[in-house]
Amino acid sequence: MWRRLLLVALAVLAGAAPSSAAVAAADQWVGEGLLPFPSDRFTVADRSSPTGRRVHFPAGSLPANVAGTHIDPAEWNRQDGFSPGTPILVHVPGLDPVTSGIAPVTDIGRSLRPDAPIVLLNTRTGQRTPYWAELDAHAADDPARQLLIIRPAVALSEATRYLVVLRGLRDRTGAWIPAPDRAVSQRQGHHLYLTWDFTVASRAGLTGRVLRMRDAAFAALGRAAPAFTIGQVTDYTAEQDARIARQVRGTVTVPSYLTGAGGPGSRLNYPPGGELPAASGTTYAAEFVCNIPRGVTAQKPAHLSLYGHGLLGAPTEINAGNVKQMAYDHGFLFCATSWIGLSAADIPFVAGVWSDLSGFPSVPDRLQQSFLNFLFLGRAMVANGGFDAHPAFQDGQGRSLLDRRGGLHYDGNSQGGINGGALTAIAQDWTRAVLGVPGMNYSTMLQRSTAFAPFQQLMDRSYPDRTDQQVIFGLLQMLWDRGEANGYAQHLTSRPLPGTPVHQVLMHVAFGDHQVSPAAAQVQARTIGARLHRPALAPGWSDEVVPFWGIGAIRSYPYRGSALVVWNSGEAYAPPPTNLAPSDPRYGPDPHEFPRAQPGAQSQKAAFLLTGRVIDVCGGPCP
Repeated sequence: MWRRLLLVALAVLAGAAPSSAAVAAADQWVGEGLLPFPSDRFTVADRSSPTGRRVHFPAGSLPANVAGTHIDPAEWNRQDGFSPGTPILVHVPGLDPVTSGIAPVTDIGRSLRPDAPIVLLNTRTGQRTPYWAELDAHAADDPARQLLIIRPAVALSEATRYLVVLRGLRDRTGAWIPAPDRAVSQRQGHHLYLTWDFTVASRAGLTGRVLRMRDAAFAALGRAAPAFTIGQVTDYTAEQDARIARQVRGTVTVPSYLTGAGGPGSRLNYPPGGELPAASGTTYAAEFVCNIPRGVTAQKPAHLSLYGHGLLGAPTEINAGNVKQMAYDHGFLFCATSWIGLSAADIPFVAGVWSDLSGFPSVPDRLQQSFLNFLFLGRAMVANGGFDAHPAFQDGQGRSLLDRRGGLHYDGNSQGGINGGALTAIAQDWTRAVLGVPGMNYSTMLQRSTAFAPFQQLMDRSYPDRTDQQVIFGLLQMLWDRGEANGYAQHLTSRPLPGTPVHQVLMHVAFGDHQVSPAAAQVQARTIGARLHRPALAPGWSDEVVPFWGIGAIRSYPYRGSALVVWNSGEAYAPPPTNLAPSDPRYGPDPHEFPRAQPGAQSQKAAFLLTGRVIDVCGGPCP
């Protein structure tokens, strides 16, 4: 394989596009450990898979914790390729990114220059993919363990082989860094350092499990509303709550695709030898909370929207002041359920996972069940004989307070924006969603988030090696793709998944966000084809050479399509340009909750959800 990859790499250096034959499968080459990562040397041929490959990590090959227990590769070996947002990892001793001219997150356009020292090539089309690259800032004090992390600036195409070429790398003195392999060293006229390839997972490998669950569950349900129970109805006086008239709590009955009782630690239920999950024969009682705002009547019924809560939160987040205000001002009934897998009830399990990551697959498995729970809650809201037929959602004369004819919508913030992208991509009952302070790709977001700090401490105790940590983030992303937007984004707007309508998405991003990296939101916007409200920022705020590179502008309003609107609190500053969280006071107060609290943002969200039109509520940078 080295000879073939070398020929392809030299073709890249010469400006020629390689043929598919040039990167055809060949014998594995011997590398050291798991680097570079990802690589097709960790796959085997499999004619039954859509990619023709199957991931194969041998037992004992994945990182071990301090107790010497290696991560069990069984669930990873179900994959037919690597993540479309995978971090690409390699160790280059002595590398200096600045003298090498490597594109940082603040200058992504540089990655496509003819002389760029890193080339990320789609071997199917021969086109180069934009990226940014950074040295692991968490290992700055240990260069021997400091990896170069290459991050795609747009999702990589599914079921496609990519070629990575490193060339012309320099140390801090400006001297060329010699290639680690003798065969490559003989080509130093091209200053070629290293080249390898990897295969991205297929659409079926990323989304097939939850689509099987959705299609089977709704085929059994038909046009009926799912069964539900009402547990508590609370009517508030105006003195008790000036914005919410009634709160309804209960459970909706959902087919369970999880083992056992479906609690933390449970897994998807696979039949013997099966590649796709099957219903376990039991049901899951998904708890929900709904708020009916004041001003709603049978003549002026409430608009219907699901709401997605934040990290390790709960459905009661709809009691937050900003959510209540939007419900009251714009006549929305919000109903919420839990992102099981990453909800408040999961905190003890999630904390424990960091001591032995063999338990991590439960997180994306339960997240996929949560998607089905949300879909069933939504169907109960809009189906004939659903919520509208229950006295809890009627007035004193038995008349419905719900506007079922207006359809269903989705609004979520933070984790609700991240997971909401995946949920919307599979949704059949709504076509418009607002993703508040969103992003995708946890392997990019975790260390850039102040919210990850306590989990980083747990990781440092159990997996202290900095090289292992970056490999672990790449491994986790392979499974996390099943439960967050990164695995679904290529079908979120255009090219919808089978049996799914086209969707429109409005993204509200907080400039300088401390919890969800705006860089990850930009990757999502490029991937889904969202257009940007411009001017996004007033002059002097952005640290990017070309602000919001690769994201087209909205040319006129009202705009029909998916959009990205940046909200600047005026108090936060651009985050660190590497994999560090903006935890230092110099970055200002966290603006994470700023967009959802702005009246203009709420008006823009309501107009978009109800009409499909993005309106300009700022007349310039927002706010």
